[in-house]
Amino acid sequence: MVDKTSNNLFVAEESDDGFWRDVSGNALHVSASDLERHAYCPLSWQLARDGKTGRGEAIDAGRQKHTAIHNKVSDFKQKQNELKRALIVWSWWFTIVIIFVSDALIFTNISDTRNPEDIARFLTILSLIWLALGLIAIYLPWRKWIDYPVNKSPELDEIKNLDDTIIPHTFQPFGFIGGWRQGGRVEAGLLIGATIFGLHAIGLMWANDKQQAGFILVTVAMFWTLLASWQLQRALLADNALEVARIDAGIDEDMDVAYSDDDATSGLLIDDTNGLRGRPDQIVIVDGEFIPVEQKTGKIPQKPHKSHKMQLLAYLHLVESTTGRKPPYGVLRYGAENLHSIEWDEGNKHTLFSAVKEIQRLMTEGGAERNHNRKGKCESCSRRYACDSSLV
Repeated sequence: MVDKTSNNLFVAEESDDGFWRDVSGNALHVSASDLERHAYCPLSWQLARDGKTGRGEAIDAGRQKHTAIHNKVSDFKQKQNELKRALIVWSWWFTIVIIFVSDALIFTNISDTRNPEDIARFLTILSLIWLALGLIAIYLPWRKWIDYPVNKSPELDEIKNLDDTIIPHTFQPFGFIGGWRQGGRVEAGLLIGATIFGLHAIGLMWANDKQQAGFILVTVAMFWTLLASWQLQRALLADNALEVARIDAGIDEDMDVAYSDDDATSGLLIDDTNGLRGRPDQIVIVDGEFIPVEQKTGKIPQKPHKSHKMQLLAYLHLVESTTGRKPPYGVLRYGAENLHSIEWDEGNKHTLFSAVKEIQRLMTEGGAERNHNRKGKCESCSRRYACDSSLV
């Protein structure tokens, strides 16, 4: 329970690191939206804290546009997943065709001097060898011994969105070295190979009529070829649909989307150390880096607004604190084509944390005041109706 005074102020003290914490030692919560409002005007931020919601056609239009953007991004991710599923199924079915054709060749070319039982014994030995290699690879940390290259990036535990899956592969997480009863892709391949060889060996033991067995396998292979062709056509259609959805969502070809905010399924990013929290519009993956993207739907400015930049800086820090990986930059997007890259450097970190501390101070001591003398800014303010210091 957070203590508050009667005038909506928190009971907190400034800590040695400059952040303000309550009596339980928890940093006062500051959202990315708080930072945007405070940078626009501290009075607008204070009015929002007092429950004065924004009014105006621009507010309603902005919400509708943000919903439309999220729906387009979600549609892109759905089409992307459909394409991946189609290609995986096609690859499985095509592999079955290859296996059936290979088996047919083996059956029809077994000579009188080498019966199916001989080949079955050979495959059994091969299966046992692969099984032994797989078990050894699972129990011994061979990657560490041979300095096998592994991805050192930490696993993400927080960013779960757009099919509710964690970004990194859970089967073989980042930094995986295996051994001591832990296996990865290599070990799985060895065990699957051992299973395939074993099943073929079992089948060959009952191949008494090799010509009939070969004919049946060729027939089945032709049937599976038709199925694989149909699945390939589905994959091509899914690829075309994905391209249309990508263009409609304004996503570049070298990007993938890891997160999109819809206020319902998107997780809240939190840094308990300084109390910062927020939900970026999107987090995209570019060259293996997680890049926050903030979409702005109003009038396109010549350069990014300070308030928008401050909001993006909050998301840059939250991505870094959540993933353990420092994003090189974030993106402010005005409309479809107007993009602005904001670097995540020490100067911007200092700017962000100074603003967080100032907001926490105001939450504790009060005293928010208008920080400008521009009538146009007051005219654009969605909370002007409740402000007694408006210039208009």
